[in-house]
Amino acid sequence: MFASIPSPPVSVWYLGPLPIRAYAFAIITGIIVAVYILEKRYTKKGGPSEVSIDVGVWAVIFGIVGARLYHIFTTPQPYFGENGDLTKIFRVWEGGLGIWGAVAAGGLGIYIALHRRGLRFAPFADALAPGLLVAQAIGRLGNWFNQELYGRPTDLPWALEISPEHIVGGYPPGTTFHPTFLYEALWCLAAAAIIIVLEKRMHLHGGQVIVLYVALYTLGRVWIENLRIDEAEIIAGLRLNVWTSIFVFLGAVVVYVIVTRRVRANPHIDDIHLRPVTDAD
Repeated sequence: MFASIPSPPVSVWYLGPLPIRAYAFAIITGIIVAVYILEKRYTKKGGPSEVSIDVGVWAVIFGIVGARLYHIFTTPQPYFGENGDLTKIFRVWEGGLGIWGAVAAGGLGIYIALHRRGLRFAPFADALAPGLLVAQAIGRLGNWFNQELYGRPTDLPWALEISPEHIVGGYPPGTTFHPTFLYEALWCLAAAAIIIVLEKRMHLHGGQVIVLYVALYTLGRVWIENLRIDEAEIIAGLRLNVWTSIFVFLGAVVVYVIVTRRVRANPHIDDIHLRPVTDAD
């Protein structure tokens, strides 16, 4: 049994003058793993090889911008508050990326990139879903190194130790907290496994897999978000991200029903190309 989980003492290493930040390293590692899984799954569906890397660039650029904008919008005080600092907007390496901004903007980037190549969005998104969850699990390790986004105080055997300078909420040094980074990482890995199993057993396709990803992720995010004590906008007693997760979950359920009906009515919905491929192509 654990006595508690220690936090890493440093989050930045230096190769000469070059800083290697754990947060950025975790995100980059997650992206590489996600693209690898995506490439395997997409080509298995009949998608052209090496498209995943090209489209992934669009997704990453759009996703990071969207994630940062969502974080700033939902947590404006550090930037626009009484003691806010506008220069922090550009310090992405310090943390502060909102998953829903990443999903929405990254999805837009993927759609644009695929449309330019005459490829359908749904098969690609379905291929992406499990790898995206694995990437999110890896990325959460960056929060561990940064000693941020942890939960309420607890004395459970797996409680997280936080350095005094990183403790928020006025709790005394030595207080231990729920390791929400670990909860979310484990939930993401479990959701990825569930998706892979259900995809095979229920023959999910045509957008069903990516919608299932949204539903499963938000289902876990509601209770994980409720544990967190970092600064956030509160609406009707709940954190904004809790409300977002609830509404996105409900929306995902509705969309899943619609997509399922569409899949049954359209036998060609899983075609990779938007138009028939000819020899001239």
